[in-house]
Amino acid sequence: MRSLVALVAVTAATVPASASVSAGETYGDYSRFGARSAGQYWTGGQAAGQWTWKPLSSTTSEISWGDPAKWPPTYAEKFVRTGGWLMLDGWRDNGTYYRVRVTKEQIGDASCGSLRTLATSGLQHYVQWDIPSRAYCLKAWGTITEESSGKVIRFGHTQIWSPPAPCSNRYLTGQTCIKQWESWWDNKDDRDGPITRKLDRDQLIARGKGMAFDIHQYFPKTWQAEARSYWTW
Repeated sequence: MRSLVALVAVTAATVPASASVSAGETYGDYSRFGARSAGQYWTGGQAAGQWTWKPLSSTTSEISWGDPAKWPPTYAEKFVRTGGWLMLDGWRDNGTYYRVRVTKEQIGDASCGSLRTLATSGLQHYVQWDIPSRAYCLKAWGTITEESSGKVIRFGHTQIWSPPAPCSNRYLTGQTCIKQWESWWDNKDDRDGPITRKLDRDQLIARGKGMAFDIHQYFPKTWQAEARSYWTW
């Protein structure tokens, strides 16, 4: 899973001081989930990647991530809005679909304490649609089925979502962002073995602009990129 990250013991994650949350603010106001929106993020003086949302209905949208020089990519993640949640159904890549289904989910506080059961089957609860005033933790365990072959991958995903706070990068200043910290684990490389950590990172998502405002990757190697441009298509 290229752009998402996921599970097991949460390492220390910095939670920014929250800005006031405007009444009725949603994840869609920040991510631009429901619009034909796009953005490009840079590192080292050149484009590092690009994303686009493609709405499929009033409640479903796909986000593609890839190299802007080789656009469009074969990769796109599918999200569905259900009640108060945005749910991850899976993603498509190289002509096949990878279906995500959870076997256990939990929700807790900003330090991943006070965990309680959220769900035990179905699509993954990815983020709350209405933005709460406090940070919260989501943990998910489950399976990813490669529909073209029937092969199954086991995964774990931990996220900490933090409320709006002021944010700036080297290209864009004076913004407001929500923050996602995530850690992704799976056994894709050894499907008979245990899940192992594949990715840890932070992502800032800017109000009215969209994804990848600032990305700090910590594992498997340190890396950073910042949004330089946003547009609609």
